[in-house]
Formats: sequence, C-alpha cells, structure tokens
Amino acid sequence: MTATGTKPVPRVLVVGAGIAGMQASLDIANAGYEVVLVERLPSIGGRMAQLSETFPTLDCSQCILTPRTVEVGRHENIQLLTYSEVESVTGEAGRFQVRIRRHAAYVDWEKCTGCGLCQEKCPSKVPAEFQRGLGPRKAIYTLSPQAVPNKPVIDREACIYFQKGRCRACEKFCPTGAIAYEQTDTFVETEVGAIILATGYDLYGLENLPEYGGGKIPDVIDALAFERLLSASGPTAGKVLRPSDGREPKEVVFIQCAGSREPVRHLSHCSKICCMYSAKQAILYRHRVHDGQAYIFYIDIRSPGKGYEEFIQRAMEKEDVVYLRGKVSRVFAENGRVVVLGADTLSGQQVRIAADLVVVAPALVPRPETRRLAQMLGIPVDDTGWLTAANGDLRPMETERPGVFLAGTAVGPMDIPETVAHASAAAARVMAMLKREK
Repeated sequence: MTATGTKPVPRVLVVGAGIAGMQASLDIANAGYEVVLVERLPSIGGRMAQLSETFPTLDCSQCILTPRTVEVGRHENIQLLTYSEVESVTGEAGRFQVRIRRHAAYVDWEKCTGCGLCQEKCPSKVPAEFQRGLGPRKAIYTLSPQAVPNKPVIDREACIYFQKGRCRACEKFCPTGAIAYEQTDTFVETEVGAIILATGYDLYGLENLPEYGGGKIPDVIDALAFERLLSASGPTAGKVLRPSDGREPKEVVFIQCAGSREPVRHLSHCSKICCMYSAKQAILYRHRVHDGQAYIFYIDIRSPGKGYEEFIQRAMEKEDVVYLRGKVSRVFAENGRVVVLGADTLSGQQVRIAADLVVVAPALVPRPETRRLAQMLGIPVDDTGWLTAANGDLRPMETERPGVFLAGTAVGPMDIPETVAHASAAAARVMAMLKREK
C-alpha cells in the first residue's frame, strides 16, 4: 500500500550494483522508470566481476557481464552513484525520503578521462582487495581494467601525501588536473517510490577456520582467490601459480563445505554453489596444468540445476578429478608443501595428501552492511544475517515493510541464473506496485 492519497514516486532506489542490482535496475529503467543505483565500491559488477568463467558452460564471466555494466553506466534512466552508501531512509511505500553519502574519491570525476597515468606514476603499493590480496594495487586505483565507471579513487590510508604530507605524484602527472586532495564527502537526497536491496554476499574468512591453517599458510587460499588466479585479468594473467614461491602447483586439493553445514563450530546453512564452482575450478586447473592432479573433498554433491549433474560427471570422468567423500581434519605446512589429512568414507581409509596448493570453499555469508540496512529499514534478518522475505514460498521478493523488496543473494546463497531470475522478479513486483494508485 502506498502513502495515503498520493501517487507513488516513479523512481526506485536499488542498493548494490552486482549482477542482481544491475538486472533489476535495467528491467525497471527499460520500462521507463527512473532508477537510483547505489554501490559502495568505486565500480559496479559485484562478485561476478571477480570470476574467471561460469558453470556449467565455462563461458567467460566478463563477456557476459561487461555489456551489462556498460549499459548500466550509460542508461539515461539510471543515476549511478558509486563509492556511496545509504545513510538514512524515512517515509513509507510510494514516497521514501533517502539520504545517500558519496565518499570523497579525491579525484574530480568530471575532469578525469580515465587515462590511468596517475596509477602508473603512483609509488605506493598495497595488496589489492579485488585480487584477494594476491596482487598489488596503487594508492590511487580502479578495481579492474573493465571498471565502470573507469574513474580512480585515492585510498587515504595508503596515500603517501595523506599520511606524510609529501609525494603528490598523481597530481603532478595528471594531464587534466583532476586530482582533488581537498575533496570531502557529499550527500544526495532523493525521493523514491520503492527500494530494492541487492546487497550480495561475502565469504567466511579463512581466519575463522583454524583446522585449515587459519589463513596463516600462504598456499591455502579461498575459492575467490583461485578465481583470480584463473582470470586473465588476475595477478598472474591466468596462470595458476603458488602464492608462496610462484611455482606451478602439480597437486591441488579443493575442500568443500568449509564452515558450511557445521552448526557446532561454524555455520549451519549450505552455501549451495560450492559443489559446482569447485568442479569448475578443478576442470579449469586441469586445462591450464595438463600434468596436474586435482582432488576434491566433499560431504555430498548438490547439483540441482540444468546440466549441473553432467558437469560434475565431466569433472570426474573426463578431467580425472579425484573425488574423496569425507571431511578434512587438518591442514598444515611441511617441507614446502601443504599436507591435507582427511578420510575417504567410501573406502573407509585415512587419506594424506602432500599438496602444492589448497583451495578452500568457504561458507557464503551476508555482507556486514546488510544488517545495518535491515535495522534502518525495520526488516528482519535470520540467525546468520540474511535478509528475510515476508513469505519465502509465495512472496520471496517482498519484505514485511511495504515498498521494500529483495533481490539475489541478499536473501541467501544463489547461483548466477537464479540470482538474475530473482532480481527480475523483484523488478516486476516493484513496477506492479508503482502502477497502482491510491
């Protein structure tokens, strides 16, 4: 129900510009409504921008994603606010008042042409979050070569000028005079008829998994870090190399359900996509290291999508990936290798593998800011922190607060096709609401 006696404002706020937020925004914008798309990172694309290929077709992730990011960036009905966060929301369905904080980029994006010279000349290097720490970035940076918008931001904590009062190399070499050290946060206030939350997911940190080294063994990495090793835009240009010494790993162990389905020590929910992406990564590893051997420790295989079961069989039968049904009890470093101790419950034998690289498939968890948004909007979350729909069976896109809708992995783990379908369904519900008049 919309605000009493008023027409709904024909504008929608979408929070999060991953594949779910972009899909919902494009559906709504193409129908003629205005969209305000807010993303906390400097550029759009979300987790999908970090992937190498997608399962089960092994299509290039960027080939699917880039046309959509470009369309979002250029769409006349979409106001894209990156490097921004929602500060407050008041009002009710049909007429929400929203205040959005735009973080200072310390770069005038109106003047910036995205030439990249500032990044080339910057002397300060720190681990790149986009590369999961496997490669460096500069203090002034864009997330990726395909970034939309292709405008850099300055990390104050890494910038020599902000920390020590000297350097200013980026300002010296910028051909358009776009560096703006004096820039401050600004605020945008707008009115919208509906809100879609597409806040996405994060990964359960390796530091929470002491049985797998607790994030202290360089050659034990999470699955998203392995995606960056596989990606042509990654730190190794698509070559699979060990983080510790840059050697090509000949034996790789993949560990599924790391932190998932373990209610006593970790989290109780199934992360849903790990079985499939571990198979994908094992296949891609075999394509790059032809004499390499991949092992996958699993509890059971969950492959409910179209062509998914056949994809798992391909990994087992055509790519010679060894599947071991059982849990890993311990992972430790020994003589330059990573020893994995586990059990194969099908054969009843203990297993010891001296691997060159271990890839952990951690539990998917909601982003920390999701709970803050839920409290701001007065909508519930479950025990883990996922946003909760009003009715998971009949109204999986709607919340208990009228006018606030959910899209994609804000509600829990999903693969890409399910995320896109869920986002389009949320957009359809929003447009149906906006067409109604009190």
